[in-house]
Amino acid sequence: MSDVPDDLPAESADLVRPYVITNGRGLPQSDRFELITLVTATEGGTGNGPLDPEKRSVMELCEGGYLSVAEIAGHLDLPVGIIKVLLSDLAEEGRIMMRAPIPRAHLTDVQVLQEVLNGLQARFG
Repeated sequence: MSDVPDDLPAESADLVRPYVITNGRGLPQSDRFELITLVTATEGGTGNGPLDPEKRSVMELCEGGYLSVAEIAGHLDLPVGIIKVLLSDLAEEGRIMMRAPIPRAHLTDVQVLQEVLNGLQARFG
């Protein structure tokens, strides 16, 4: 049996659900979550009261260690925008910790490596 009333098409229910999950809110102005931002659950937090089912699912996923925003969205089968709104709420309550992704290592200039190789060969060669 479906939760969708008979006069409401199924695709309308798919549009309503994200609105309900976020309580009608969009992304905050200070969107600090990128797809590769790493998130983990914290001990405690200032949030009091029970969590919505979706927020509880996010917390359960993040208890095992760091996950990226994209991974959380994939596991929960929710749009990334919805996950960002939920994560913003959880961050404000102190329930999650986030870490910026580790930046890519800067490649060393080939000329510097060649000079090091030449110096090693001159000394030990």
